Amino acid sequence: MLDDPRTVRITGDETAAVYRRTDDADAEQRPEDYRGKPVPEAYVWCNLTSGNGSRALWLLLLPFMVVNLAHWMRPTARNHKRTVRLYGLLVRLAGLTLTVLLVAAACEVALDLTAWQCAGTRACAEDRSWLGFLSPEVSGHGWWSQPGRRLALAAVAPAALTGLLWYLSHRTWSAYESQQPLPHQPDPEDDTGRTALGRPGFWYGRRLVARLRAAHTAAGLLTVAAAVGTSAARFDRQSGGPALLDVLGRALDVTLVVGAGVVVWVVCRRGRSEHRTDEHLDKALIRWLPGGALALLVLAVLYAGWSRPGWRSTGRLPGDATFGGIVLVQSLLVVALAVVAHLLFRAAPDSRTAMRGLGGPAVAMLACALGGVMTGGVAQRVGDWLDGSGTPGAGGTIDGPPVLLTWQASVIPPLLVVLALVCGWLAVLIWRRTRRDLPTVTRDYPGEPEDTARTRRIAGTRARAALTDRVPVVVAITSAVTLLLGAGALAGAWTAGKVPGEAAKGHGAFLAGAAQTAQALGSWLISLGFILFVTWGRRAYRDASARRTIGILWDVGTFWPRAAHPFAPPCYAERAVPDLTWRMATWTRTTGGRLVISGHSQGSVLAAAAAWQLTPAVRKRVALLTYGSPLERLYGRWFPAHFGPAALTSLHREVDCWRNLYRATDPIGGPVRVHIEGGPQVDRDALKDPLAYGRTEQHPLPAPILGHSDYQADPAFAEERARLLARLRPGVPAQRPDAGHPEGADGGHEAAAGQEEAGAREDAGRGTATGDPHGSSGKSSG
Repeated sequence: MLDDPRTVRITGDETAAVYRRTDDADAEQRPEDYRGKPVPEAYVWCNLTSGNGSRALWLLLLPFMVVNLAHWMRPTARNHKRTVRLYGLLVRLAGLTLTVLLVAAACEVALDLTAWQCAGTRACAEDRSWLGFLSPEVSGHGWWSQPGRRLALAAVAPAALTGLLWYLSHRTWSAYESQQPLPHQPDPEDDTGRTALGRPGFWYGRRLVARLRAAHTAAGLLTVAAAVGTSAARFDRQSGGPALLDVLGRALDVTLVVGAGVVVWVVCRRGRSEHRTDEHLDKALIRWLPGGALALLVLAVLYAGWSRPGWRSTGRLPGDATFGGIVLVQSLLVVALAVVAHLLFRAAPDSRTAMRGLGGPAVAMLACALGGVMTGGVAQRVGDWLDGSGTPGAGGTIDGPPVLLTWQASVIPPLLVVLALVCGWLAVLIWRRTRRDLPTVTRDYPGEPEDTARTRRIAGTRARAALTDRVPVVVAITSAVTLLLGAGALAGAWTAGKVPGEAAKGHGAFLAGAAQTAQALGSWLISLGFILFVTWGRRAYRDASARRTIGILWDVGTFWPRAAHPFAPPCYAERAVPDLTWRMATWTRTTGGRLVISGHSQGSVLAAAAAWQLTPAVRKRVALLTYGSPLERLYGRWFPAHFGPAALTSLHREVDCWRNLYRATDPIGGPVRVHIEGGPQVDRDALKDPLAYGRTEQHPLPAPILGHSDYQADPAFAEERARLLARLRPGVPAQRPDAGHPEGADGGHEAAAGQEEAGAREDAGRGTATGDPHGSSGKSSG
């Protein structure tokens, strides 16, 4: 970014900081040397998304991140506060079901498959010597061999998982999201004119995250308590044992129901508070709710561990319908969310909004499906490993995971067939658009000798870049098919009570063969997916380049605050936006100067968010230069309530000037599509890419197709940058005497908040001395 290997950190820490060239470190002290020229300054935020190897563990939190995205995808709506609140409430409830699903899957592996089924089956326990002390036959009916005590011991694993999620959420909030935003009063038109991103408390969701963390932690602990205690309570009701145990079991069940109700009430009770920086914490709630759930878990463990000599573990652990209930609730929540989103879209329709406002429900559906695949994959893989000599549920050593998980795995092959058809349709679109764009490429480079291969390569790159605009169709098809197949799997599991292969017997050879094939392929695919997922995470833990690839995924997913799920990966913007805002506001207040903020890719989104947080007076001192920007193409379409046409138009009106550069070959960046009658336009015509068609004196070697990277290589970048600086310079006030600067010095302030992706010049514009190829954004001053 700074185009100089010698840099110095001006402010910040190892996680995110502002850098200057060494020669410019004291520029404010030497205003006579910078009269009429800017001093570049880069804000580097790469460690917020890639960082150290522990970030690879965030892959396990992917479903939570996706459902959190759904919260921010609601359509634009005005004067519909209750409907907006209902939308947020439904997404928060969907996020709660994902926490319960994850912990239930851990209980399935530890309690059901391991402690109940394998330890209770002689053949399985003999093959797993480390389970011998839990097996009645192998251990000679030792103390731990009773089913309740085995379950109590196995409960340590899911309880520890819940504690780990709590710890990660608390630690990452302290490290990333505890930064105080710039104090300011909300603009008068906060609710009706633009976007919520300018509200004082938007980037400080401390109170809500703390409440949700307490509720989700309690939900996880209550899930473990239910898995341990209800099994023992069911045995006590049926066995005719001691009346005291029966009473205690019933009291435990009632307490669990009350606890679940309290958790749901806490999740429903309060949403985000954005109009002010809310420092108040519900200390009693965040302390006593998880503490009470933990105490209840301890009581459930003690109750289950009571001696019951006549209790034997056979079949699957009681409570097999838990996963079916979770899937049913998730499906109903997604359908209700779709209805609410449709109502909001009808109130203020916009043709550019992705999926006509149904993007949020579709993404929530994919989050639930992703959570089901991950948890089901773990259960299937562990079941296959423990079973050893057979197929779980079909005559193997153990019965294996719940029937529903096998049905869900069996619908993966049909889903992949649909996705293959969608990919074929996209390939046809690429081929047709490539043919259609061939004459356009020729016209863009007049007078050049014809090179068919070169022309086709450029046209093909443009066609593939245009596929980004087809993503809503792909997401719509995928989520709709997933919902239908999931409903079919749930109906099949509940009506048949058997795995697909067994249920299809006697219904014709074709149907039986198809069911067997889908079941076998599904089990194999879901296990393969789980293995690949773990392998990718392990590689990312060791390999910095792979970790940066994951960081690109987090760029969009973790830009948004944790409003729906507290265990989602941390929001880096709650650190980056206050950093940029504080730097811009303090610099202008100290020097009286003006700024040009330049941002590439995700950095342009940060730049816009920071500009919205400024006071109107400071915002008028700012000019924006964005390039390769997804502000409208991705954020405006998928997050219309915050980056819709009204929000972007207001930003254009409120900053001094805004220019946007894009290429037809760029799959991420695009035009901002803001038009104001009689005023300066934001978008410049699409830049040529490549810069030269054939070999020229300026480009004696073939010029690369740059796509999303290296916009600085285009002369248009320097031209627009110089134009913005020239526009600001005549009105730049004098340096303020109280800041220690002589009066009469003029200066511009150039800023870069640019995210560079992989491309032809990977080391250019990264903002790090080591050439880190991911995650830089910058701000420059002078």
